Amino acid sequence: MAKTGAGLTEAETAAEESYLKKELRRLVDAIIDGDDCTVDTADRALRTLSSLKALKLKRRFVSVALAAADGAATTVVPDEFRCPVSGELMRDPVVLATGQTYDRSSIQKWLKDGQRTCPQTQQVLSHTVLTPNHLVRDMISQWCKDHGMDPPNPVCDSDDDVITGSDRTHLNSLLEKMSSSLSDQKEAAKQLRLLTKRMPSFRALFSESTYAIPQLLYPLSPGRANTNPDLQEDLIATVLNLSIHDDNKKLVAENPLVIPLLIESLKFGTVETRSSAAATLFTLSALDFNKHIIGKSGALGPLIGLLEIGHPLAIKDAASAIFNLCLVPENKGRAVREGAIGVILKKIMDGVLVDELLAILAILSRHQKAVEEMGEVGAISCLLSIMKENTCERNKENCVVILHAICLNDRSKLWEIREEENASGTLSRLAETGTSRAKRKAIGILERLDRTASLFSLSA
Repeated sequence: MAKTGAGLTEAETAAEESYLKKELRRLVDAIIDGDDCTVDTADRALRTLSSLKALKLKRRFVSVALAAADGAATTVVPDEFRCPVSGELMRDPVVLATGQTYDRSSIQKWLKDGQRTCPQTQQVLSHTVLTPNHLVRDMISQWCKDHGMDPPNPVCDSDDDVITGSDRTHLNSLLEKMSSSLSDQKEAAKQLRLLTKRMPSFRALFSESTYAIPQLLYPLSPGRANTNPDLQEDLIATVLNLSIHDDNKKLVAENPLVIPLLIESLKFGTVETRSSAAATLFTLSALDFNKHIIGKSGALGPLIGLLEIGHPLAIKDAASAIFNLCLVPENKGRAVREGAIGVILKKIMDGVLVDELLAILAILSRHQKAVEEMGEVGAISCLLSIMKENTCERNKENCVVILHAICLNDRSKLWEIREEENASGTLSRLAETGTSRAKRKAIGILERLDRTASLFSLSA
């Protein structure tokens, strides 16, 4: 006899459906007549309705058939590879809060239809985060290969998060643990880090209350944020996750606790904490308004310090943050006063983050003091060397932009450039083959070289 759903025969499925209908009718009658109109009765009616809906969905299952040479062979998908809701082979298996596995598209539809229970267990969901089940996905792929089938491709669905009242309750309970024992704080911090990473819309919940961020950061006392490195690491990573959400950028940056704790974390956190703190400042600085807040807070000094002595995992985030912050004029001066020029040139000479750091120098070359320092610390030979040896057109462009600024500021530097040009013709080649901006700057330098040569001839 044919089977449907999770292995029930058609007769068994029909009997179960009939029972559920009768039970639902009994419960609804009790509610309408007023004889048993309690919350428990309403909940049982909802659970029964959910079970009935799940059963109807299961009956839609159609076994996957493979046509053999004679057209008679059929392969039945194992029950454990079928979605309990749709009855079909799972394309993208995910785990619900109850631990049950479903196909992502099916359980998303279940949730979007207003269901707030697990279809199999009927438990009320504490949250709606969907965690990929990589083990089951790999097993399905292997099974498909063994049976001559192409592994199913996941169905993309960008709207995969459904925020519920229970999610808000769950967030509040986690935030309350931030003022509890250290063990509770650590446990809650790990969950918050995971939720804000995997569930984009969960980040938006923090914008619903002005108290959420202070509650989150309660364990990180100013001046003692690194007392518990693991806790600090998880909380700063959570702040990073929150800052990715556009609606949170202003909220996070304006909170008086955040920037000082990020600065402290840049100085004293673990490698991952420092990297997260720098990345957070970079993300927040996407808003010009925040660039001013971060610059005034004194963050550029620690970022430059991290760039100078930081771990390779952290210095790229530091460089990205410095670049963004220096897009506003007042932060250029702050960066120069904090020693950015010497640190950046040293890193470039060492071959570290050359692309990123040349871009920062090009921005800083619009600041008078920065240009003076570049000329004093031997930047010209370094820049000319990169222009000769580096194949990246953007790097060559940034180099000639900086050289042009140095030449405008100090004519005495033209002699060093002239010697290189006479020996290698680097600028002449760039004036012919570089980017449009590089050509303009190279031609500008060459014209100044010619004028200087003419004046020298006349004076001689």
